[in-house]
Formats: sequence, structure tokens, C-alpha cells
Amino acid sequence: MQYDFDTPVNRRGTDSVKWDVAANELPMWVADMDFHTAPAIIDAMNRRTAHGVFGYGDVTADWYDAYIGWWKRRHGFAMEKEWLIFCTGVIPAISSTVRKLTTPNENVVLLTPIYNIFFNSIVNNGCRALECPLRYTEGVYEIDFVDLETKLSDPQTTLMIFCNPHNPVGKIWDRTTLCEVGRLCRKHHVTVISDEIHCDITSPGSAYTPFAAASEDCRAVSITCIAPTKTFNLAGMQTAAVCVPDPVLRHKVWRALNTDEVAEPNSFAVPVTVAAFTQGADWLDALCSYLFENRRIAEDFIAREVPVLHTVHGEATYLLWIDARALTADSRAFADFIRRETGLYLSAGGSYGRAGQGFLRMNLACPRDRLADGLQRLKQAADAFSAIAVNAETRVE
Repeated sequence: MQYDFDTPVNRRGTDSVKWDVAANELPMWVADMDFHTAPAIIDAMNRRTAHGVFGYGDVTADWYDAYIGWWKRRHGFAMEKEWLIFCTGVIPAISSTVRKLTTPNENVVLLTPIYNIFFNSIVNNGCRALECPLRYTEGVYEIDFVDLETKLSDPQTTLMIFCNPHNPVGKIWDRTTLCEVGRLCRKHHVTVISDEIHCDITSPGSAYTPFAAASEDCRAVSITCIAPTKTFNLAGMQTAAVCVPDPVLRHKVWRALNTDEVAEPNSFAVPVTVAAFTQGADWLDALCSYLFENRRIAEDFIAREVPVLHTVHGEATYLLWIDARALTADSRAFADFIRRETGLYLSAGGSYGRAGQGFLRMNLACPRDRLADGLQRLKQAADAFSAIAVNAETRVE
């Protein structure tokens, strides 16, 4: 079946967080896609709507089977039904788990730059975000394991929030890296919350390894957050799952989610998940081909037309991480300038931790015409910003 990712969808006036912007602005920041979801999911929603009664719901056997089948087929990971707990979202799961597994003023380790909302989940629960900056060498990110072990060995460190694949840099962590993270965390009695919401958005031919599947160490310390929402553009459906193999950890997570009342589904949460994971594979394959062609176009355009910026090549996510440090160290000021001068709305890298300063994040999940518009606006802004910098230097001289 052919799927249409080229026809623009007008999202203005739909209560969209992303598109609640001025008429001349082009939002390419928050991580949702400007595409209709898979047809099978829309059909499932229509059937549920047609029933006309929306009382309290429950998690069905089909929901468990859908997760188990998808992870087995797509990722070679055999989950068991008992490991899975429904949750209304990955961030609610993370926040509730942080609250349950820590006491105030303890450390939660983050490999930065990393998804900015993790900081909220930590700080809002009275803990300290302990940044372990990734090494960035010639456009490639790697973990500094010496620094990581130093921070994990601190007696005040009890938790690590991991991102697999890594948002915002688009990195798929290999099994060897995952095993070493698991070994160090188990050695130092640190539990790992692994956010794997981006795991299905990978370049054709690439695959991710679930953290819990990498080794026995990883499995023993893992709390994995998964969902169809990023993959199938369903963030507003409020549906996710937490996978916890260890029974003691699982009980604590189950108590956390139920204490915070984020463990019950709305009327659409179960049917959209079942439809996505049982009928959405062909649509997803077509989507990934389209997204990674978008990435290639963006990388080529920036290298050719805006050489003062450098892109970080990613194998996962539809988010392009852009190194702007040759132009400025203040990515917030640069992002604000881009938006003010051209209407292009990007995410400033500093919000992803200190290691993100001087970078920008650009959402590529849009039709090609919209992508071309965004890239032209980026070039316009970079040229203007460079000219201002040159003029300022000339005046100083």
C-alpha cells in the first residue's frame, strides 16, 4: 500500500501545542509529526467512537499480546505479560518512578545532552540531576565511562535515566555499550529507567537493542518505558507501558503508578495501541523511509548551503541535532533570533543540559515542501546572524 506523507495537514486551530504559533511561524521544535497516523489506527478509533459509550475501561489481553508480539517480531525481545504495566504516558511513568525510588536530595544521573523534561521529573521530586556529559568527537557521541562510574559510585546516586535511542542526538546505543552501562549500574546498586519511546524510528536497515535485552545485568536493574505514541504520532492518546522484569522493582513501579493514579486507560488508549502494534508495520516502514530521506536532504542542504553549521548524523528519531558552535555559544539567543527574524521555531540545545549549549534541535517529521521551507529559513537566519557578528567585529577593530 502507498502512504501519503507529502500532502500537508493543516494543524492550526486544532489545540495543537506545536502549531499554536503566529501565522508566519513554522514550528519545527516539539517532537510530534505533521502526518496523519496509520489508517488502521484511525479505523480502530472510528469503531470505538461509533459505539458511543465511553465509560471506565480496562487493559485487555489484546493489549498485552500487542506489545509482546511487536517487541518479539521487530526487536527480538521476548517480554512476558507479567512484566508489563499500563501507564498514561512515559513522562508520568518516569516522574512517578523517580518519586517512588528516591528520597529528596539524591542524585539521578543523566547522559547529557538529553531530553529536557527528564530534568523536570528529577527536580520536581526534590532530587539533583547529575549530568554526565557525552564525549563529542568529530561529530560522534560516546559515553565517558570513567566519568559515568565516578558518578554512579557516589552513595547519593540511586537512579539513572537512560535514553535508548538517544534524544536529541539520534544515537542507537550498541549492545556492548548497553552491557557496560548495565554492569556499572548493577555494581553500584543504581536502577536504570530506560526511555525507549523513539525505538521504532530508526533508519532502514538499522535496529535498536532494548536495554533490558542486552545482558542479565541490564535486565536486573531495568525499568523500561515504551509506547506507540512517538512512532505512530499518538501523543495525545495518553497511552504507554512500563516493562519491569525484576519482580521486586516491578511491584515498586506498580505501586508508584497506582498511587499517582496514572495506571488506568482512557477509552481509546487500548484500541489504538492494539491497532498500531498489530496492523501498523507497513505504514511504519514507509514512514521511516520518508523520514530518513528527509534527514539526508537536511544534512546535505546544511553542508552545502549553511556550512557554518554542522549536523550530527543520527540513526534514530526524526530530530536533527545541529552544531552551531562555530557561530555562537548561546543557542538560546540564536534560536530566539531565528524565530524572530524568519518565524522558524527550533529548540535551543541548552535546555538539554550544559553539553547542549551551542546546539539546536530541528524536527524533520513533516512533508518535503515544509522541510524545504524550514531549511531556507534556517539559511536566511544563519546568514543574517553571521553578518551581524562580522559587522560587530569590524566596529570593534
